[in-house]
Amino acid sequence: MKLITRSHYMNKLISVIGTPDIKVITGVRRSGKSKMMESFMDYISENRPGANIIHINFNLPEFDDLREYRTLYDYVNERFRPGVENFVFIDEVQMCDGFERAVNGFHASEKFDIYITGSNAFLLSSDLATLFTGRTMEIKVYPFSFGEYLKYFGCENRYDAFENYVLEGGMAGSYPYDDIELKYDYIAELFNTIILRDIRQKYNIKNIALMDRIVDFLSDNISNLSSARKIANSLEEKTNHVTVGAYIRYLCDAFAFYRVRRFDIKGKRYLVESEKYYLSDHAFRYAKLGTKNPDYGRMLENIVAVELLRRGYEVYAGVLYEKEIDFVAIKRNEKIYIQVSDDISEKKTFEREVSPLLSIRDAYPKKVITRIRHSGYTYEGAEVIDIADWLANFEY
Repeated sequence: MKLITRSHYMNKLISVIGTPDIKVITGVRRSGKSKMMESFMDYISENRPGANIIHINFNLPEFDDLREYRTLYDYVNERFRPGVENFVFIDEVQMCDGFERAVNGFHASEKFDIYITGSNAFLLSSDLATLFTGRTMEIKVYPFSFGEYLKYFGCENRYDAFENYVLEGGMAGSYPYDDIELKYDYIAELFNTIILRDIRQKYNIKNIALMDRIVDFLSDNISNLSSARKIANSLEEKTNHVTVGAYIRYLCDAFAFYRVRRFDIKGKRYLVESEKYYLSDHAFRYAKLGTKNPDYGRMLENIVAVELLRRGYEVYAGVLYEKEIDFVAIKRNEKIYIQVSDDISEKKTFEREVSPLLSIRDAYPKKVITRIRHSGYTYEGAEVIDIADWLANFEY
């Protein structure tokens, strides 16, 4: 499979070399965590003369004997070399029973620079502080961005390339398949047998059919306001909102979906009665539900939501009086208001999209992200920009 340099993540990893943190690379399955680790090890070998690299990949049979924390701990310590930088890289760390005891031991010894990856369901962001007594640095890896897609395929016309990206998504493992149905077969298999399997195993879920129905509902309703109670009431199977809410939390913790809360722009407060959910990669929707009803508006909104997260923003769905703003993106003192639309060629549609932005009275940037296939422009202070340009022109 072809490899590209994912500079965004590589630069983050380089910036934390030598810090005392336990570096944890997280993200949805097959988003490229292991390949990132391998690329980073290559960088260490080339740029840190004399560095000692200790690498354990629990996907490989030669490391089967280390699947107990004490044997792992002894294996790494036996390979420590004094007087040089010692790097420990452990891939799929959850496959070692009691792995946190070994990792905490490495950290306490202050002898190693530690980097680990693991299953998205077994190495949750919410669990890191509990698992590890030392400070952790989480590096979140997402599926391929559109910019990485362009780089992978060497595309010259970004507008045409974006049409393909909308259909194919960012799971690079599907890219070697030429037929779109084979791509979706790969993506569906990944979602069903790897991502959901991990969740079922971790939480010992018995009602698999209920989880599948919740996944289908969320996939079919990306960008719609939803709540556990609403979903529970819409399902044919009798259940309650507490169970539905727990299943949704499991899905979000494992990066299958991302939750976006609502934010009252005028009142500057968070709203709790309903939320939006987006898939970690938009192509999962096609693979799960088919392409009969592509609903490009929802897909574009999903792409923008994940891209904002990739760029490090906190992402909220905005509310201003009775008007909805697709996204309020916040990063430190920066704030951006965004509307996403597939087609604004009709005057009525354009006015519907831009009107909520023009109602906001502060001076933060306002954008309509859409498909216009030409250079953007400004309308009464709101920037109108093609989504392919917005995605491709960002420097991480």
